[in-house]
Amino acid sequence: MTVYYIGAYDIHDPAAFAAYPPGVIGLLPRYGGRVLASDTEARLVEGVRRTMNAIIEFPSAEAALALYDDPAYAPLKQIRQAATSHVSMVLARAFTPR
Repeated sequence: MTVYYIGAYDIHDPAAFAAYPPGVIGLLPRYGGRVLASDTEARLVEGVRRTMNAIIEFPSAEAALALYDDPAYAPLKQIRQAATSHVSMVLARAFTPR
């Protein structure tokens, strides 16, 4: 079942963070991932605005988690963790009407 990675976080070190997006984009094809949205200027409607908001579609939760657990992602994860704060990352299943 299709899932969507929804990530929101604050970037506090843009120079360090700059290496993260191209690295992740390079890994996505291995797992069938496709960026649907990536925005550092998203419009706040309610709640707390984060400086990065992204939505990535995956064919399954297993594919999304396989990318997250890929050894090639580990150094990218370290970059993101060092350069960001207030991180929220969830996998949401695609809506299927009943």
